[in-house]
Amino acid sequence: MEQAAHRDDVRAADLEVTPAVALAFAVFAASTSAILVRWSAAPSSVAAFYRVLFTTAIVAPIAVVWYREEFARLSRRDLGFAVVAGVALAVHFASWFESLNHTSVAASVTIVQTQPIFVAAGAALVLGERVSRETVAGIAIAIVGAMAMSLGDAGEAPVSDATLFGNALAALGAITVAAYVLAGRSIRQRVSLFPYVTVVYAACAATLFVLVGVQGHDYVAYPGREWLLFLGMAVGPGVFGHTVVNWVLKHLESVVVSVAWLGEPIGATLLALVFLAEVPDALTVLGGLIVLAGIYATTVERERRRTPSADGS
Repeated sequence: MEQAAHRDDVRAADLEVTPAVALAFAVFAASTSAILVRWSAAPSSVAAFYRVLFTTAIVAPIAVVWYREEFARLSRRDLGFAVVAGVALAVHFASWFESLNHTSVAASVTIVQTQPIFVAAGAALVLGERVSRETVAGIAIAIVGAMAMSLGDAGEAPVSDATLFGNALAALGAITVAAYVLAGRSIRQRVSLFPYVTVVYAACAATLFVLVGVQGHDYVAYPGREWLLFLGMAVGPGVFGHTVVNWVLKHLESVVVSVAWLGEPIGATLLALVFLAEVPDALTVLGGLIVLAGIYATTVERERRRTPSADGS
């Protein structure tokens, strides 16, 4: 098990990929998700289902071929928590995708990224990760920036009941993705990347499959354009976004990863400007800069704690 658990590290070292670089790349890949969802005319639960199903189809063969023995040695505890993480991810996708039908890209993506608050609390209470005052300050700065982005976006039109409903769905997405991140941080210390994500994605896809049926949506009657969008969601935000983040979770604290995710609204807002003609106002831009400052403060604090002082203390 120990040898298999180090395979991810060896392959990453061969590619000279650092966790910080990988995380930045993953956040950029995830930023494309909101745009692809907005382009899709399929029901939100259907889009989420096929995104995860296609992602599973991509990663599962690698897990079966290269990690077959590790699969057989997965403990019931790790398997169970991976399934719970998959269900939480399914609720996250379903609630967040649906929120995009009721509120704007900037507001939805920003609210769902308030998850560092829940991750920080869970990391301290459940995982025993120390959250310093400086880290808390970095989180607070980033959250303030996220709130500013949301307020700036909301200022373009009166807040309706539909908008409030969309914002509430995005908040549910924040809570469930925090549970997903915390589970990943715990299990990835013992389980290699591909066995873990295969179980998580399979559980997520199964949950979404049931949800699609309960909602009465058709499973297959969609034009070719929709299938291309589903595949794009799987490859970009799925493989290069969430899967890379799950690799990073073995190397970086859950709080650092969750704060870095706050960069997603910035990327999504810029992409919305280019592809959806959603023009951010001055407050949204200012909020984005504050978010970046919070991410920077959190990252610098982590590096300060990792670097020994000059006197060796």
